[in-house]
Amino acid sequence: MWALIAIGAVALLILGIPMWMIFLLMAITAMQWEGVSMEVVIQGLTGGINQLVLLAVPGFIFAGSVMGQGGMALRLVNWISALLGRVPGGMSLTTVAAAELFGAISGSSAATVAALGKILYQALLNNGYGRHFSIGLITSAGAIAIIIPPSITMILFSVMTDASVGKLFLAGVLPGIVVGLAAMAYCVWYALRHRITSGRTWDLGEIARTSREVLWTLGAPAVIFVGIYGGFATPTEAAMAVSAYAVFVSVFIYRELSWRQVWSITRDTARLTAKVFIIVAASSVFSWILTADQIPLKMVAFIEQYQLSPIVLLLLINLILLIVGMFMDPNSAVVLFTPLLWPLAQHAGVDLIHFGIIFTVNLAIGMFSPPFGLNIFVSSSIFNISSTEVIRGLAPFFFVYLVALAIITYVPAISLALPNW
Repeated sequence: MWALIAIGAVALLILGIPMWMIFLLMAITAMQWEGVSMEVVIQGLTGGINQLVLLAVPGFIFAGSVMGQGGMALRLVNWISALLGRVPGGMSLTTVAAAELFGAISGSSAATVAALGKILYQALLNNGYGRHFSIGLITSAGAIAIIIPPSITMILFSVMTDASVGKLFLAGVLPGIVVGLAAMAYCVWYALRHRITSGRTWDLGEIARTSREVLWTLGAPAVIFVGIYGGFATPTEAAMAVSAYAVFVSVFIYRELSWRQVWSITRDTARLTAKVFIIVAASSVFSWILTADQIPLKMVAFIEQYQLSPIVLLLLINLILLIVGMFMDPNSAVVLFTPLLWPLAQHAGVDLIHFGIIFTVNLAIGMFSPPFGLNIFVSSSIFNISSTEVIRGLAPFFFVYLVALAIITYVPAISLALPNW
């Protein structure tokens, strides 16, 4: 039965059927086959999204969009650029650092690519970076936003496993820095090899000016992290607080956002949130039938036959997730594959929080992995080029991120140090 359902799901995916509909069709087919009442579908749909923590999703999406359009992202980039000054590869390093900081507010990879692409692409070209390198850098750097908290992928992983969102957010800090440092190392090597200089010097006046201008922007991640880890707010409350803060700064302080634009961002956020929630609801029904049919337990029993070591098992899980990321968006992947892969990782003795980070980093790489990485299509739209052109610049960054993934996978302390402390 499951083989036929899997074949049918792949066929529907190729035909362009929405992912949530595929989840629902697979679940209903399996239930009809097993003779399960259709009332379970309704219960699964409503129960799947009856999670308070999910309300953080629209909050972080909205805040990221407001920052991108309200001048906060631009001031962040200007400040980082002033600080890096004449460091070799300064402009490319600015791109990666901006992705780290912007991701610490938006939690959205696509929003990060869109914001940075509009601000930094032409600056990279003007500094002597090649067209393909510049596009590849921006497209891949956006993936860091999924790893650096707050992360929508981590929130969904928490819903699927009952893991602590706060611990997942803390666990993502050092891995996000590791990924950023790996990308920065390649950027410096590229700049030195091609003799690209920043063409500027450190200007204390510029640093002082941009530091003053960015103070309000840096208040956004402060609201999130002080609120959550200071015990003042839950992740959901922090998401709503940073949304209100972003609107206040963009409308009243920087005065670069009109109320008409705020309303437009609100509608876009509602549409995107609806897409996320309907995927979660439909996949929850499918996850229920998988669990009821003991598919995860059967997979564990199957793997046990081969007596794989934890190192090999983690490598297998990474390969599976990397392939999944090439074809599915992170939201769909996390709700479908977490119930299947977590029992395997648990059998190998992997910590739940560490596994959540491994899962997240893999899906972050999937955001710019051909053929269907979402960031590829975002860049294609922003730069008005074909997706093939975008992919040409991604190859070196793909391998850089794989190295970072290997380090994060096999050095659990990177993920667990802050939560344990």
